[in-house]
Amino acid sequence: EGMAPPQRILFPPEKICMAWQQRQRPGAGLHNLGNTCFLNSVLQCLTYTPPLANYLLSRAHSESCRQQGFCMMCVMEAHVNKVLHSSASAIQPWTVVRVLTRIGEHFRHGVQEDAHEFLRYTVDAMQRPRLSGSSNLDISSQATTIVHQIFGGFLRSRVTCLSCKVASESYEAFLAIKERGLLLCFKAASSVTAALEDFVKPEQLDGENCFKFSTCAKMVAASKRFTIHRVAKVLIVCLKGLEDFTGGKIS
Repeated sequence: EGMAPPQRILFPPEKICMAWQQRQRPGAGLHNLGNTCFLNSVLQCLTYTPPLANYLLSRAHSESCRQQGFCMMCVMEAHVNKVLHSSASAIQPWTVVRVLTRIGEHFRHGVQEDAHEFLRYTVDAMQRPRLSGSSNLDISSQATTIVHQIFGGFLRSRVTCLSCKVASESYEAFLAIKERGLLLCFKAASSVTAALEDFVKPEQLDGENCFKFSTCAKMVAASKRFTIHRVAKVLIVCLKGLEDFTGGKIS
């Protein structure tokens, strides 16, 4: 595939089931605890993501967790089990609200936040405990956590010299197609498919953006293209939904 295989497997891929392992009735709804609609919408999405919910409902994480103090995966396990096992029509998501500042230092209860940003921080927080103390792991091994195997993938950046046609490739793990400024703009696209097609269009590098290849030994014009090398099982795509500067919603 052009990438080195992982040196360690942190979670067996064969244990990830994309379909519900048990029939689930609709769980409890979530009360708004004061500008928490952004949080509620994200929690509902995660709760009804089958491969994640299957794992959390099994309580396999908490049975083996050795994390001291805050652990977002433990928080999500408690929340999902409460929602899907509750007989109430709605519950108060205090389990998550109480740890807002642990998920992201800038999050505050009562302040309206961006749903995608909260989702990104939450997924990252779930990923973090499994990688703590594993800073020496290669990039392929880091991508074998259950969180990355569900929500993550790899981008490939290919830069091609327009003179000698030599190409340089690099790979980068992602958990959402927005990172490093990779924001899909819905304004000029009629669908998610069209936005993704625009995302992978080649970009010409010239002028101040010229690229230096060892074969040419000088700054030359090049073509750069991002592609999704390994797609996520559950792909998170952030579509730009507001007009620049005006704050108006794009219809």
